Amino acid sequence: MKWIPNFNSSNSLRVIFVIAVFILLFLSSIAYKHNQDLNESSKLVMHTYEINIQLERLMSAIKDAETGQRGYIITRNARFLTPYIYSRDKVNTSFITLKKLTADNKPQQENLQKLFKLITQRFVSFENCLKYSDPKTYDKRKLDNHMFGGRILMENIRFKVDEMNDIEKTYLKKRLKIYDAEISLSPLFSISLFLVALCFILLSYRQISRDFERLKVFNKKLLISSGLISESESIGKFSTWQWDLDSDKIDFSDNQFRLLGLEPKSFAPNKATLLKYVHPDDKESVAKAIDGILDKKHLPFVYYKIVRPDFEVRYFKTTGKLVTDQQGSKILLGINFDITDEHLLNIELQERNKELEKSNKELASFNHVASHDLQEPLRKIQTFISRVSDADKEKMSESGKNYITKIESSAKRMRVLIDDLLLFSRTNTTKKEFIKVNLNELLSNAESELAEMIEEKKAVIKVSKLPKLSVIPYQVEQLFINLIGNSLKYSQPDIEPEISISSEKVNSSDYPEILEQSVKKFHKITFTDNGMGFDPQFKETIFILFQRLHSKTDYPGTGIGLAICKKIVENHKGHITADSTLGKGSTFTVFLPD
Repeated sequence: MKWIPNFNSSNSLRVIFVIAVFILLFLSSIAYKHNQDLNESSKLVMHTYEINIQLERLMSAIKDAETGQRGYIITRNARFLTPYIYSRDKVNTSFITLKKLTADNKPQQENLQKLFKLITQRFVSFENCLKYSDPKTYDKRKLDNHMFGGRILMENIRFKVDEMNDIEKTYLKKRLKIYDAEISLSPLFSISLFLVALCFILLSYRQISRDFERLKVFNKKLLISSGLISESESIGKFSTWQWDLDSDKIDFSDNQFRLLGLEPKSFAPNKATLLKYVHPDDKESVAKAIDGILDKKHLPFVYYKIVRPDFEVRYFKTTGKLVTDQQGSKILLGINFDITDEHLLNIELQERNKELEKSNKELASFNHVASHDLQEPLRKIQTFISRVSDADKEKMSESGKNYITKIESSAKRMRVLIDDLLLFSRTNTTKKEFIKVNLNELLSNAESELAEMIEEKKAVIKVSKLPKLSVIPYQVEQLFINLIGNSLKYSQPDIEPEISISSEKVNSSDYPEILEQSVKKFHKITFTDNGMGFDPQFKETIFILFQRLHSKTDYPGTGIGLAICKKIVENHKGHITADSTLGKGSTFTVFLPD
């Protein structure tokens, strides 16, 4: 199947100019924003001026009231009271205006409140001066006191007005600086906008002029690419095809014919010829898959066999997707894979898996039977040794007594080894039934199992709240027994063991190297002790079956306990790690999926 590119010159021109217009609109929006900022700066400057004017008016009204009051007191002419009477309304009007102008300025609002209190006090002083200057209520001492107090209030009012003016002058200085900067940028920005627009127009023209040259180069590359695709199909044993559902015309790539064992273009492809080479066992399923394309809008993976003209059977895998071109035609694009080699390999792998499964079952059976059969002679050895009385031992030589002691010790170690092997075998072979349980209950059972050893060692176990999880209960209980028992066994002499068990929920993404990323959340359960510890270079080795870091004469054990722990955690799709420093204790961390 070959694809021939169809370039429409007018479409290319439209696309280029649409991009240019879009860029111009974008730049225009930036210019509009700049003008808006300039306008906002102008408003801020005017805002400062207006506050200054209102403060001037406020001060002027108070001065008029003061002048009118003095004129009236001196002349007792009521016409002098006219400015005083109207001054209160002027003050209130200016104050309301100032309150609106400083609504977003908390310091100025506070200053305005203080100023209003001073002005109110000044008008009270005016009233008292008028009262005690009246011949009927004349009191020279009180009049002098209020006149003097009024002068002090007037000085305070002037001081507060000057303070507000100084603040506004500071704002004005900053706003004028911003305003001047934006004014100076306007011509530069306009020229820049023009030059950028001109550059884009020139670039668009250049792009149009180079379109034809690029078209030639692209066609040449397309021919080369078609050849490479054809070679890739031959090497990769796949082919491509397209089916125009409106005209019911099918077009095969050359390699499709070769996969069918034919020469390219040896027949006209159609639905009938497509099914002709399908194996009789698979024709019905393939036909149903093709008929369902229109409903599903794609062809899901279909596995089937084809029969070549030389009667050779090959295994195919086909998929496809329904697309609609610019003219509205529905075309199914498909790809076929010859998976014969993979199919035969899968059959071989399945056979090997069956053999491996059979071998594992035989091995598990052998392990189980051998372990149980070994117990019978071991039981007899221990029974007969137990029948040797102390009197009989006294009659033996020292070497005989030593032999009896060594036989008893070896029999005990054999018993522990067989029990651990059976436990490890059950961990591998027993039915894994997951039940949601509270891990605190399993931990409590483990502590009960180890109660005698905990009491003997005088151990202290600190436990935080553990979660509820779907687990194999008896296995997790055994995990807790082994980890706590390990800490008790390797405690330091003359130091009471302390074991801390904590839990937290973590993300698998925080531990990409050790945790399965398909599970998002894990519960991290940490066992920390103050035991003798071990060399960190053995933190992986200790989980290997029969691996011991100490002599069996120093510490009892078989080297299976931690291997069982690892197997239990793996049965739960989790992970276990160990960290330690000699003489400073160990930390075992268990990750269980949420």
